[in-house]
Amino acid sequence: MPMTPIHAVTPSSIEVEIEDPAWTAALADPAAAVRRAAEAASAGADGEIAILLTNDASLRGLNSRFLNKDRPTNVLSFPDSSPGRLGDVALAFGVCEAEARIQGKSLADHLAHLVIHGVLHLLGYDHIADEDAAAMEDRERRLLAEMNIPDPYTDV
Repeated sequence: MPMTPIHAVTPSSIEVEIEDPAWTAALADPAAAVRRAAEAASAGADGEIAILLTNDASLRGLNSRFLNKDRPTNVLSFPDSSPGRLGDVALAFGVCEAEARIQGKSLADHLAHLVIHGVLHLLGYDHIADEDAAAMEDRERRLLAEMNIPDPYTDV
């Protein structure tokens, strides 16, 4: 007799934790924006994703601990090969906000781009080799266009 799974994981299993209140002060509904971008990027993939909206100090600590880089960064991805899990993505408010301002983009659009970027890393995309970077950027552009967000790789 076939066994029925106790818990079926769906592509929309996306948990968002807002650790830094600056995210909610700057954006109307950052959790919904993050979930929308993550769902777009993970469409067709099965597994849970946890996304942490935090601050620069927290991401600096993660970057130092896991990548031996003692500085904050905009987004980090942590793929997980456990059954039913795709992994975790963490984003730093200060870095993301500064990048958006410098690049002349809205924080909401920049956040969507970085969430998509992070989730694509969970799905195995990378940008180490030029060919891989081009494929990843193309996927990001297509997903963002579907969300009516301008191409982040063109000059504003």
